[in-house]
Amino acid sequence: MKKSLVLLISLIFVAASLLAACGTGGNASKPGNDGQQTAGNGEGNGKTNNEPFEITIRHTQVGESKKFRLGLLEDVVKKTEAAVPGLKIKLDGVDGEVNRKERLRGEMAAGKPPEVFDVMGSPDAELYAKEGLMLDLTPILDELGLTDKFTTLVPFTHGGKIYGIPIGGSIEGYFYNKEYFEQKGYQIPKTLTELEALAEKIKAEGKFPFAQASKDAWIPLMTTNNLWSYYAGPEITYGFKTGESKWTDENIVKAVAKHQEWVQKGYFKKGELGFEYADMRNQVITGEAIMMMDGSWANSVFRDPEQAGNMVGKIGFFNMPPVHAGDPVVVMQDANNGYGFSSAVAKDSRKLQAVKEFIRHMWTEEMQLRGLKEDGVLPAMKMDLNQMKTVSDDPLMQDIFKATSEIGTSFPAFDALVQAEVNTSLSTGIQQVISGEIDPAKMLANLQAVQDAANQAAQ
Repeated sequence: MKKSLVLLISLIFVAASLLAACGTGGNASKPGNDGQQTAGNGEGNGKTNNEPFEITIRHTQVGESKKFRLGLLEDVVKKTEAAVPGLKIKLDGVDGEVNRKERLRGEMAAGKPPEVFDVMGSPDAELYAKEGLMLDLTPILDELGLTDKFTTLVPFTHGGKIYGIPIGGSIEGYFYNKEYFEQKGYQIPKTLTELEALAEKIKAEGKFPFAQASKDAWIPLMTTNNLWSYYAGPEITYGFKTGESKWTDENIVKAVAKHQEWVQKGYFKKGELGFEYADMRNQVITGEAIMMMDGSWANSVFRDPEQAGNMVGKIGFFNMPPVHAGDPVVVMQDANNGYGFSSAVAKDSRKLQAVKEFIRHMWTEEMQLRGLKEDGVLPAMKMDLNQMKTVSDDPLMQDIFKATSEIGTSFPAFDALVQAEVNTSLSTGIQQVISGEIDPAKMLANLQAVQDAANQAAQ
């Protein structure tokens, strides 16, 4: 058994009991026109098979904050069903973290993922593709004329083949209470020192400078990741997997220590380790906290009266400022989340056609602009910035467009560059740092040991 599969099975062993069985059709197969294996279904004699069949789309558009994205997906589903005789698409909504760290890992270990599923391009898609569990989309994208239409397919490209498609792009930065800033005469900080001085003033006024929710570790790690990318440079994260970089680097330690210092100074509300993602947004909406580090995708919450109430129109956005005035602005910017497809689809020509139609209808300029307008998701497909600006005149979206234009150096989120077990160890570690259970240097030393073991296992 390959080392990567052994690792995958060990990661999900505890969660495996939660999984629902998902079977695939057992039709005899024959070579298809595009070189894939396709199921015999009577199409070869010129007849159309209208017999009902089903595919499942596993998505993570669950909860009030993702209702617009779900609406877009549902419209694509209707178009896809109409284009393929007999097709019925089952939508299976699962929380993003549960899907990534429990459900999908278990299904992959069992060799039975859904036909279509939400997936992170790197490192997840690479691991699954190595085991032959993901459909090679290279010929399909070429057939549909989409290969060169994306800002990047790098996170989903492994061994020269494409194994997934990004659904949108994003940047990370600070949402802030613009009305509060104006009332107090505050300006957007231009350095980290100015950001900290601003945090001290806000704290003295009885507010929390930053909203935070750390029950899921990826949320506070947005702050940590951006800090170490300033202190140590964004290129350092690329070297962990190769051994060229060390988590024990003094500048990484300094960045994690800065995060812990902010916790100890009371810049975040006490009890953050028990707060859910939605709790963090509510701290801003209620005026309890003034700033919040989050992905640009969160703008949809603050533009929706049902979720943000009278705070609609009162929230702005700015990039985390550099350490020194005049330094380039460094920002997490990537397109690492999207959809992948089971390799088993290639054995059934009708399911393969359904996948092609889903791709044809989902990845269009119309849908990308609709996602931007309705939900504030930056396009994954190439699009002129001025064209994007004309889609939405919302002030918050204009702030995000401005922040994007100010980026000097961008980098992908750390979890796209390290192994799954390293991500898990860092997630546990940052929560321990936040609780004060461990100091940053010791946590990072422990993390480096996990990194060394993961690098060794990959050789």
